[in-house]
Amino acid sequence: MENQENMDRKRASIIGIGGFATKQVVVGILLLVVVILVSGLILGFFSRLDGSKMVAEDQTSPETLVAHGAAGSKAAVNADTDYPYRSDKKAQSSSTAIQSEGHGEKKTADPKKTAQQDTTSAEKDLIAEIPTGISFVEATIGPLRYELSDRFWGWRPNDVFSFVTDNVNNFQLGVIEVTRRTVEKLTDNISRTGAASSFDKNLENARSTCFVIEAESLIFPSSEGRYNDGLEELEKYAEKLKKKEARFFTRADNLIPLLREFENLLGSCDENLVKMREEDGSKVSFFKADNYFFYAQGVANTLIPILQGIEKDFYPTLERRNCLKELHYAIESCEHAVHISPIIILDSDLGSFLANHRANMAAHISHARYYIEILIKTLST
Repeated sequence: MENQENMDRKRASIIGIGGFATKQVVVGILLLVVVILVSGLILGFFSRLDGSKMVAEDQTSPETLVAHGAAGSKAAVNADTDYPYRSDKKAQSSSTAIQSEGHGEKKTADPKKTAQQDTTSAEKDLIAEIPTGISFVEATIGPLRYELSDRFWGWRPNDVFSFVTDNVNNFQLGVIEVTRRTVEKLTDNISRTGAASSFDKNLENARSTCFVIEAESLIFPSSEGRYNDGLEELEKYAEKLKKKEARFFTRADNLIPLLREFENLLGSCDENLVKMREEDGSKVSFFKADNYFFYAQGVANTLIPILQGIEKDFYPTLERRNCLKELHYAIESCEHAVHISPIIILDSDLGSFLANHRANMAAHISHARYYIEILIKTLST
């Protein structure tokens, strides 16, 4: 009897301890979740704060002041932020107003008008100092230069242990593909008047001997070595533009072939992001899904500065055809694609409570492709 009572007490104590332990575990888990959420909010706040500071610094940097035609004045930048390059009509009207004052007309000078005319004159002078084509060429150089020289560990696709960093590898493959297509159309169309026009020597070297090398080539030759040579050829072409020894044509028919290349490349990315099965009928694997994701992100990341360079150098053509809005939407869609940065790429069902990052990326890539398509149609009319 006593043994039975002792056993009952032991069972009761064990159950009590187990219940207490279970409560402790549940409370511990809840506290951990709260700590993670609070930490995420704090980190998100500081990252947004840092991002806003970077934007503010960028808006007041010398390059931005020049791009917006401001002679070191923040007020001048804010006055014409949306459309930094004035149209021919605006420049002509400002020039006419200044000339009329110089012909001896006795009118009382309005301080506001005089200040506005001075600002316009300063903008025209600064824009004139930047030859047409420089912004576009520098935008083409920038993304690949970063991947080769500024990114930690540099160019990855041809490394022996490249399988460890396959996300960056595919991102860089997207970068080089956009660069290749841009240089090809710069060589064939934008720097030439037509089929009978000669090729620029530096651009031809960059296209035919440098950027054609496969990204995975390790030696004889190394891909990064040839890509650096190609960037040097582009820099030489830019120097010739500054000296007016090279040509850069901004007609619509020069730009359309490049935009078609971008449209086709974005279409390929879109297909890989939305397809459920490979060509052999097998389901898209987890490892392939993130390859498609980061390749598309590399493409979008490289298109942003190039499209911005197109806006600067082709501005009169784009404004005359009234298609600046479509270009801005394409840039915005690419920016949205670049800002998707999950820790792990999930490829869940579209109806699942878990994310499908391929589908999320596909939405912005598809939008960018759509607006470029509209831009091509508008320029073609």
